[in-house]
Amino acid sequence: MNKTLEYIHNNPKETKRIIGITYPQLKQLIENAIKINMNKKNTISAERKLLIKSGGGRKKHLNAEDEIILTLYYLHHILTFQILGIHFGVSESTANNIFHYWIDILIEFYHQVY
Repeated sequence: MNKTLEYIHNNPKETKRIIGITYPQLKQLIENAIKINMNKKNTISAERKLLIKSGGGRKKHLNAEDEIILTLYYLHHILTFQILGIHFGVSESTANNIFHYWIDILIEFYHQVY
């Protein structure tokens, strides 16, 4: 678990100051974004044939919850991806890739809600 996420869980009243939404909103957003992500992955895996066995490749450094926090943190603070990567313990390009992956899912969630 990332230090930012750990701090949010230990101090839920500070969530709005850190990422711009309340703790209950964050929990709901994470839950729904993970559901959309799972549906997206299931759709993709059903449509294509894999050359490499599923689960192969390099393991992810951050879990889905940390990646969503990274995305929300970026949107609230508008840091460079270099600083964001340092803060979350990933490279600049990984921070960029994570942000662009999850922002699409959050936009999809927004369109479902509104």
